[in-house]
Amino acid sequence: MLQQYTCRTASKAVCVASELTSPALAAKFYDPEYEVTHDNPDKDPYMAFEKDFMRFMLSDGAGSVLLQDHPEGTCPLKIEWVDMTSYANELPTCMFMASELQEDGRLKSWKEFSPDEIKERAVLVGKQDIRQLKKYIIKYWVDHIEAVLGKHHVKAQEIDYVIPHVSSMFFYDKLNEEIVSRGIALTKEKWFTNLTSVGNIGSAAIYVGLEEFIRTKEIKQGEKILLLVPESGRFSYGTALLTAE
Repeated sequence: MLQQYTCRTASKAVCVASELTSPALAAKFYDPEYEVTHDNPDKDPYMAFEKDFMRFMLSDGAGSVLLQDHPEGTCPLKIEWVDMTSYANELPTCMFMASELQEDGRLKSWKEFSPDEIKERAVLVGKQDIRQLKKYIIKYWVDHIEAVLGKHHVKAQEIDYVIPHVSSMFFYDKLNEEIVSRGIALTKEKWFTNLTSVGNIGSAAIYVGLEEFIRTKEIKQGEKILLLVPESGRFSYGTALLTAE
């Protein structure tokens, strides 16, 4: 016989995210492959670019939020719901480290390379398949947004503000274009971002963006804020709806 138990051990919790990518992005890890690519006309320069791309997209940072069972302070926010969707069963791996993506979709581990190959091909550094990113990231993101709003019976017109986490302003505009094309009332007039001043700090970005938004905007009671967070490694997406109390 199965029984369901509710275990409550705390009335408060802190949710924290931090990123420290800069040590892994140092030039010394990339120079050997740059030299090989530059000196060999038969080498595909795309192989270097798929790694260099991430070096100019990632920044260090950290953020946190306090969660508790009652409202407090001048601008408390209630979490209405958090919903996530993963499309890893449908789409290929897009971001990876210490491996190389093969033509058949398999990830070849660093353990399968020789020491010289690891050095010359910069196998250990982080990589992103930008061709897959461009093809899938926005379409599936908006698919997810439409699905979760429908699931929770929320109309886009009811949302007052949107905080989207994007890796670059290129995707900022692409996301808006897709939303406009589908006739969803979540266009960038409602958006807030601090990407151009803070940079892409990955998992911490949504917390830091939310903090600055609360600090700089006059939020009114009852207003709704939608948080949009994509994850492009395996195309997972998270959305949270907050209400100002």
